[in-house]
Amino acid sequence: MTMPRIVAESYRRLLAESGVVTVIRTPFQWVMSSPVIEIETGGYMGDVGLYVPQVQEREASDILEGGPEEQTTERGQ
Repeated sequence: MTMPRIVAESYRRLLAESGVVTVIRTPFQWVMSSPVIEIETGGYMGDVGLYVPQVQEREASDILEGGPEEQTTERGQ
């Protein structure tokens, strides 16, 4: 996905808490952790790419869309 940096950082943290590996691609570098120099200096906050391994793509989508826990709750289980 491509999105504003602040949104990507939020998603990255959410996915990481659930065990999904994430990488943010700025125009400057690949980033696997934060903060990075652009954040510390208040630099680049434009659009970035947020990547997850293909084997975790479905898990990441479920988490970002509300996840299986929310679907189970909706069914009353």
